[in-house]
Amino acid sequence: MSYQDPDLIYQLALTDVPYIGYVQAKLLVEQFGSAEAVFRAPPGLLEKISNMGAARAASIKRFRDFRAAEEEIKFITKYKIEPLFLTNSRYPKQLLNCDDAPTMLYYRGNADPSASRMISIVGTRSGTDYGKRITDKMVQALAGYGVTIVSGLAFGIDAWAHKAAIKYDIPTIGVLAHGLDTIYPPEHTPLARNMLKNGGLLSEFRSNTKPDRYNFPSRNRIVAGMCEALIVIETGTKGGSLITADLALGYCRDVFAFPGKITDTRSQGCNKLIAINAAALLTEPEQFIEAMGWNDKQKKQPQPKELFDNLTENEQKIVDMLKETAPMHIDELKVRSGLSAGTTASVILALELRSIITTLPGKRLNLL
Repeated sequence: MSYQDPDLIYQLALTDVPYIGYVQAKLLVEQFGSAEAVFRAPPGLLEKISNMGAARAASIKRFRDFRAAEEEIKFITKYKIEPLFLTNSRYPKQLLNCDDAPTMLYYRGNADPSASRMISIVGTRSGTDYGKRITDKMVQALAGYGVTIVSGLAFGIDAWAHKAAIKYDIPTIGVLAHGLDTIYPPEHTPLARNMLKNGGLLSEFRSNTKPDRYNFPSRNRIVAGMCEALIVIETGTKGGSLITADLALGYCRDVFAFPGKITDTRSQGCNKLIAINAAALLTEPEQFIEAMGWNDKQKKQPQPKELFDNLTENEQKIVDMLKETAPMHIDELKVRSGLSAGTTASVILALELRSIITTLPGKRLNLL
């Protein structure tokens, strides 16, 4: 989609309609084919959509104010922002599985925002030298595995993760709690500009949205939702990093944490996550790589041709996807294949019984 897309004004407007969130917008667009068609649909048809009802249908039909959408298009055009509506092929794939995902995202950068191996790294704003060294070591170990590092561009661990990604030539995306017309904290403006060369900036907030404190939990859910796994490096028992970890667990993402001294308040959050089994313990980056199924022993190997003979259409689809990208999280495979949850489960079981695929830790699938 380009910002000249005639449906864009309706997509933006749909995000302004009261009581219409991601779930409703997705159902409506799937039913009517475009955001414009949603606004032109008769109220009677709107009401028949699952979970819509008369109140939401009336809210859509009463909506007439497209001025905010028109102003945003001017900003998008001027600054070459990429609008990512939920139907856009470049919308972050993992985020599509979250019921509270934003209907529209705004993106600027060169990295692919829909890349499959998104790894989020978060932590305290007041990190120690220990946290900085762990962050650098962790990011360095991920080089060569085709990952994209995601974080929130905050002070401390977030910024160190972005800087390490740049240092080791890994794409990195900063998720913002405000519009793309500003950078917060302002001290990170040079870092943000640097990230645009081989990374990007992403936000659900329109231009002129200031970094209000209520926006940060919303930002955190995107950091949690768009990743394949979340790594926590230094955090206290309160704050955004634990919120992000909790959100990631709610989205069925794998959470990992590095421990610290029991007397260091900046490590107590990590130690707690590990103690209650909310996060897997990491003492070396290689443990994370092994848990993700990326180590040499679990790399994709050439398969004897006879293993792939006599496959059903759905089985062949799954095998072809894993030939292209593996290992792959079962949720991503379901979204990309277009198969129902029940069909996906039965196909996976059939392929496992024939020793064609295997399930790795963290609900990841790989060819044997």
